[in-house]
Amino acid sequence: MKNDKRKFSGAERTAAYAMLIALALVFSWLEAQIPAFFAVPGMKLGLTNIVVLIALYRFGSAQAMAVNILRIVLVSVLFGGPWAMIYSLAGGMLSAIVMIILKKTGLFRIVTVSIAGGISHNAGQIIAAMIVMNTAAIAWYLAVLWFTGMLSGALIGILGYEMIKRLPERVFGKGE
Repeated sequence: MKNDKRKFSGAERTAAYAMLIALALVFSWLEAQIPAFFAVPGMKLGLTNIVVLIALYRFGSAQAMAVNILRIVLVSVLFGGPWAMIYSLAGGMLSAIVMIILKKTGLFRIVTVSIAGGISHNAGQIIAAMIVMNTAAIAWYLAVLWFTGMLSGALIGILGYEMIKRLPERVFGKGE
């Protein structure tokens, strides 16, 4: 998918970013409503990552990073707390950086980019936990979370791709 070269007015850009962040808040709330049926503690679907994919593939790297930071801060303040923010920032920032790099190569499709984002999100959170707890003893859990990160990353990549195809060009630019 290529970024649209059309210039957005400041109001259009602000409205599009606000819609993405509002969507992230809704996805975060929705994900919190899903019963903890996952056998893997700490596993989440990562629905809010759809918003980062949309921003990355429709607006660009800097905009995706800005939307990502804002959604992490707002979701943490509204639904989490300081610890949630630490882990979310660690995972979310590493995930966004990896997705930006992979997308820029032009070698990977959105689903692969999303899978890498899911895996790196888990890696960032485990690294943060190792620093906060001052122990490397939990590093083994990364293998479990990598597997779940691949599964959820694939699902989020598919959902993100389908959403991007259906977004109005007037507001979100032109996709692939």
